[in-house]
Order: sequence, then structure tokens, then C-alpha cells
Amino acid sequence: GWTQEAKVGGHKIFLRTGEYADGTLGELFIDLAKEGATLRGILGCFAIAVSKGLQYGVPLEEFVESFTFQTFEPRGMVEGHPNIKMANSIIDYVFRSLGMEYLGRTDLVQVPPSEVGELPEPPSGLAVDAGVQLGLDDDLPIAARTAPISHPAVANAVVNSNNGDHAGNGHASTIPVASVAVSAERSTVATTQTASVNAALSDMMGDAPLCDTCGHITVRNGSCYRCLNCGNSMGCS
Repeated sequence: GWTQEAKVGGHKIFLRTGEYADGTLGELFIDLAKEGATLRGILGCFAIAVSKGLQYGVPLEEFVESFTFQTFEPRGMVEGHPNIKMANSIIDYVFRSLGMEYLGRTDLVQVPPSEVGELPEPPSGLAVDAGVQLGLDDDLPIAARTAPISHPAVANAVVNSNNGDHAGNGHASTIPVASVAVSAERSTVATTQTASVNAALSDMMGDAPLCDTCGHITVRNGSCYRCLNCGNSMGCS
């Protein structure tokens, strides 16, 4: 297993684990530094109970779901852990850490570990299609320049203008047609995005508390809460 040393609300805690040969969690030890005998004894017995449960077949997922977000003192900022920066209690910190290390639950930490992601998708959409046809794609990635036209409005506008709609100076007047298509598309996209944001916020506000600064309803922000009215963060940045 491994040993982690951190401070939760100024209280130093040592978290130790024991693993089976296949790397799964088998036992848990929780030790406090310079704390009273009562709290140390209770946490020690709690660790033994969790270890027995793991050894008799209780899934770690059940413990993580049951004990994360449990709130009591000591609580507050976490020092010494690279990913967890705030915990609602010592028990909350312990199972956030176990969930991330053994279950890959990066949604329980404030700073997810860095991962090598896939390359971003090339730019696409109505504006890119119009830019490619108008010869304005010098600054676009090669993938975007060679991408086929995906929007019928732009395709029709470019074809019609290239088939005979020429200005007096001999250049095709495709810019006004494309601009109209872009404006219409932007209006549709804005309406769709607004509806999506409203639906997402309604789900995120289900159990959110009131902001202690302005009283506005907060929303879930990772493992904490954030006020969209004044920008106040409830516990983490």
C-alpha cells in the first residue's frame, strides 16, 4: 500500500493502506498527530471496521458513496495533498483520497491529476465553411481547410454566387450572402445554447446552498459550490 500525510483544517493526519497482490484495497489505517486519545481511538476503530468490511466483500464504492461529503469538525483547507484542497471532515478527506487512488474518482477532488488527452478537434461549423470557400483559410489548420462543406446554406450561397453573381470589379460577391447565412445560424445556435445552459443549471442547483455573501442560489462547481451572481466560492477556489 502507501502512506499519505496531510493536514485537514490544521490537524495532521496519516493515511495508510494495505493492498492485495492484485492492487485492490484490503485494509486501512488512520492516525492523527498530537490529538486526544478519544478521537484517535474512534478513528482507529473506524478504520478497523472499514478494513473488516473490505475483507468480507463490501465494495469500496459503497464506502466512498456513504462517507464522502460527511461534514463535521475538524474541516477546511487541506495541506499536503496534490489533488484534494478542501474537505468537509477527516472522514470526507479519507474517502476522497481512496476514491481517487483506487476507483479513479477524479470528480471528488478539486485538482484532478493531469492526463494526456487526445488532440483537439479541428475548427468546424458555418464560419469555417464560409472562410474556406471565400479563400480566407490561410490561418486555419490544414484539417479545416480540406474539410468538406457541412452546412447547406453556405454551400448554396457559394454555388449561386460563383455561377454568375459578379460585381462590377469582376470579383464574386459572396460575402453578403455568407454573412446572412452566418447571422441566421448564430441566432439558432444561441437559442439552443441558452436552453442547454438553463437545463444544466436546474440540475446543478438541486441541493445547492445559498451564497453566504449575496444570498443567491449557488451551483455545483466540481466538489464545491459557486455563486454565479457574485462569484463567491463556497469552500474552494
